[in-house]
Amino acid sequence: MAEKKTQQEKQSQQKTKKAQSTLNDLGSQVEKFAVKTAESIKKVIDKALASRNTVLTIRVNEESDKKLRMLVDAGLFRSRSESAAFLIQEGIKRQEPLFTKISSQLNRIDKIREELTHIISKEMEPMESTPKKETPKK
Repeated sequence: MAEKKTQQEKQSQQKTKKAQSTLNDLGSQVEKFAVKTAESIKKVIDKALASRNTVLTIRVNEESDKKLRMLVDAGLFRSRSESAAFLIQEGIKRQEPLFTKISSQLNRIDKIREELTHIISKEMEPMESTPKKETPKK
């Protein structure tokens, strides 16, 4: 009977070791994946921030400020300014269809302005070429 217990204990220990080994392997894989993901995010962030050359001064509410600070505290950005710039850029990317429509309409508006400028300049030409009547002096 003692022999059976010893055998069962050995089997139990082997199963525990195998499970522990599997968990360690899984943990190692998760850690590698997390490191690769963090590196990828860092590359995207660095690329996005590399082309910043315009300074804006903005005011945000407390909730937005907390979120910006969270990104800094997490080590993703060096400053709230960097985190705000990244989020603005990402928001613009997500709204690309809207900006395409706006751009199209602004192009139409520019063409209409050019046409109006042309019409006005044509109408003003005859006025400029007509001699002015002198008013009699009293």
